[in-house]
Amino acid sequence: MKSLIPLALAAIMFPGLLIAQEKSYDNSPIPSLDLGRFLGVWYEIARFDHSFERGMDNVAAEYLLRDDGKILVLNSGWKNGKYKVAEGKARQADPLTDPAHLEVSFFLSFYSDYNVLMLDDNYQVALVGSKSPKYLWILSRVPAPKDAVIDDVLKEAEERGYDTSKLIWVDQDINTAIPF
Repeated sequence: MKSLIPLALAAIMFPGLLIAQEKSYDNSPIPSLDLGRFLGVWYEIARFDHSFERGMDNVAAEYLLRDDGKILVLNSGWKNGKYKVAEGKARQADPLTDPAHLEVSFFLSFYSDYNVLMLDDNYQVALVGSKSPKYLWILSRVPAPKDAVIDDVLKEAEERGYDTSKLIWVDQDINTAIPF
């Protein structure tokens, strides 16, 4: 009888363990990145919801090379009729062996992962994530990329295990200038 107790507990707990497991996803960065071509302005087309961008529209990021080799990051957008800018810095964690894995900081020396998951050959559209499946962005060089381009990015995200139904589509009103 005592030997049946662990088996019964396992049978009760096993379905719960399956439910508790997170869906697997692939957050590995692409194998190569030409940082010079990646720099410049990117428009945020879609993102997963998170507190630091909640309620923002017309969101863009500009990446500029600093004199010290790091990257100046200027994230901007509109929230409640007010223009907001967050200035940060980024660096390639290992430019030689993992060039598409960047680390970004907006506060002192606390860095977060920034993985370029997909990048088209012309550096016009990108899929970006982090170590956590809670962060995902679709970026484009233009505020309104073609549907076919977005479909390709969504397919890549889904193949990597991301739930694209959670994406928030960012209003990129072309009449609202982003003052870079």
